[in-house]
Amino acid sequence: MMHRSMPELTFLLKALVEKVPRTRCAVLLASDGLVRTVHGVDTDTADRLAAAASGLYALGQELGSEAGETGAVRQVLVDVGSTLVAVATGGAGARLLVAADQDVDVAVLGYEMGALATAAGAHMRTPPRHTT
Repeated sequence: MMHRSMPELTFLLKALVEKVPRTRCAVLLASDGLVRTVHGVDTDTADRLAAAASGLYALGQELGSEAGETGAVRQVLVDVGSTLVAVATGGAGARLLVAADQDVDVAVLGYEMGALATAAGAHMRTPPRHTT
């Protein structure tokens, strides 16, 4: 799938990847799993990461609900092999995925992801899609 270029958001993802040592790539996606913009990974991989991230985020919501939590998911982490994948809210209707080496400073990564979502959340938000 071809992604629409969003230079202002791509720049922010690039800045995040460059700011947090051991970070590999970042993908901004709509809550339905479609890629909005990406830095550090090819288009096909970004599509697969976005689809998986959307499902992972939904699982986090369901797990929280089943555990009696009514709040929104802030972040879901997957630690596998030598990779850490974080998926967080990236604005209304948007998710932010970041993949990093396992030895990334998780606190710094989480802080920077949150700071990006707070600073650029209005630009990152994805309005609901309407069917015709």
